[in-house]
Amino acid sequence: MRNRPIPGSSGVVRTMSLLGDPVLHAACEPVTEFGPSLARLVEDMFATMYEARGVGLAANQIGVPSRVFVFDCPDDEDVRHLGHVVNPVLVEADGVTVRGSEGCLSLPGLEAGTPRFDHAVVEGVTVTGEPVRIDGTGFFARCLQHECDHLEGRVYTDRLTGLRRARVLRAARRAPWARTG
Repeated sequence: MRNRPIPGSSGVVRTMSLLGDPVLHAACEPVTEFGPSLARLVEDMFATMYEARGVGLAANQIGVPSRVFVFDCPDDEDVRHLGHVVNPVLVEADGVTVRGSEGCLSLPGLEAGTPRFDHAVVEGVTVTGEPVRIDGTGFFARCLQHECDHLEGRVYTDRLTGLRRARVLRAARRAPWARTG
């Protein structure tokens, strides 16, 4: 996927960082400057997420090591949640732990049963610096936790153990998009 404009959108589709890219494995920096460049980044993130048919995207997944993520994700009742968070903090993750199928745009085509809490709350700000609090359950809670993990330099495979982890990492090494050399 190359950087290119999307017709009818102000966003640009950016190149996706893939498993093994150092930007995915380091904690992101807090955003300190709010303005047009941050707004463009969020627009580009939405364009890239939609092009890849994802439900969430963290800035480091397009090579930008900043604490920002976007989402357009349903919960378990099919209620759509659409938005973005700058400098998010996962302030609650509780309830029942559910092992559900989880994938990632940075590991295209791969999924694994990953344990996540069925409730999550994220606090942060918008691109204009306004406070925001996002409360999610079910699949949307999984998305919130997944994106917060990205901003800490973790991918969902880091939450796997044993045979489940070995299988998905072996599949990643064999995938056509895998880094070689």
